[in-house]
Amino acid sequence: MARTEYDLAVIGGGPGGYVAAIRAAQLGMRTAVVEREHLGGICLNWGCIPTKALLRSSELRHLLAEVDVHGLTVGRVSVDVERLVARSRGVASQLTRGVAHLLKKHKVDVIEGTGSLAGDGRIRVMRDDKDEILLSAAHTIVATGARARALPGIEPDGKGIWTYREALLPDTLPKRLLVIGSGAIGMEFASFFHDLGSEVTVVEVQDRILPNEDAEISAFAEKTFTAQGMRLLTNSTVQSVGARGRALAVTVELPDQTTDTLSVSKVILAVGITGNVEGIGLEEAGVKVEHGHISTDPIGATGIPGIHAIGDVTGPPWLAHKASHEGIACVEGIAGMEPHAPDTSRIPACTYCRPQVASIGLTEAAAVAAGHEVKVGRFPFLGNGKAIALGEPEGLVKTVFDAGTGELLGAHMIGAEVTELIQGFAIARTMEATELDLMHTVFPHPTLSEMMHESTLQAFGRAIHI
Repeated sequence: MARTEYDLAVIGGGPGGYVAAIRAAQLGMRTAVVEREHLGGICLNWGCIPTKALLRSSELRHLLAEVDVHGLTVGRVSVDVERLVARSRGVASQLTRGVAHLLKKHKVDVIEGTGSLAGDGRIRVMRDDKDEILLSAAHTIVATGARARALPGIEPDGKGIWTYREALLPDTLPKRLLVIGSGAIGMEFASFFHDLGSEVTVVEVQDRILPNEDAEISAFAEKTFTAQGMRLLTNSTVQSVGARGRALAVTVELPDQTTDTLSVSKVILAVGITGNVEGIGLEEAGVKVEHGHISTDPIGATGIPGIHAIGDVTGPPWLAHKASHEGIACVEGIAGMEPHAPDTSRIPACTYCRPQVASIGLTEAAAVAAGHEVKVGRFPFLGNGKAIALGEPEGLVKTVFDAGTGELLGAHMIGAEVTELIQGFAIARTMEATELDLMHTVFPHPTLSEMMHESTLQAFGRAIHI
């Protein structure tokens, strides 16, 4: 690498960083990405992509267990954990190579090493062999992502207590698994291992699982997972984890303040994430960090000239698609364009457990708390022909509208493939659609998407199929 002077240097090659770099190159900037581990970041290598590959495998096992309903007969289904994990890693590797190809195609320099701000527009890159490179750039974007949080006294050890990384690489299936935290990460791993045959208990400190979702969707999920055989302990906290022979003894405080000690094979910590803000020169540069995340304006400016930040390191929502859009907005702002800053109320969230969960905008409770008079529509999967034909009749589509203006305030869904359906409501939110726009849209039949139409109609007393 001969060049060391750039218009833009990006520290971190995840879904925010590499997208920002490509957009900068498209706008004619000399651009470099500094990445210490894998292009594509946590999402592509240790998060979004490999977990979806694993979840697809567990979903297939579940489907094979029910094929007799469809008039089909298969032999005994066994789980080869090594091959299952190898496929997941192969999917991630394929996409990592794809990111490398895209950066090369756009003539973005990729510099391996750990980057940090060195003052006066310089970036220090340290390599494993202690070799140091100094780059200079008119602008730097910090896109260092985030890592799993630990709990005091319950530190992951990679053996009995796992983070998402270890959970992605099991050598055997745990007979009994305890998951601490019931957000997206926790419920995805709970669903994955449960569908492969593990006995799963989930402990959640709040009063319901998936606490960021609409309360009605959370209740539906809790009922469904309980029926599947999971044990869900809400309003509960893990007090301690200790060895008990070859197992782990987990003491849980229950809602009535009594305790229960569970014997489990593994524990997964899924209690949130914190930004990677340490050791990258933020304090020396005067960049403001609050609650473990970098403070920025809507297009990534930190308030320090030439220093910007995007993605998980800047705080919630911790979503890859949010990071990518922030990267584009940030770069276009640097280029003097009029960027479209991401509006978090228009960013969909997806959880790929079984059943899937997806949402966008305000929950019903949040809409009421914000002063809206609301109209709420609901349509069950049981009333949809495609869902019944698929053998997936369990689910719900819920829509929340402003009663006066007809604005779509939020949409909340649980059931098969809702992570694909939610994009229709995302477009509606972005285009500021009203109930009439959705009512006048012709949805194809037979599709799951018809439930989006019917939920809208039901909010205004016009549903046909319920």
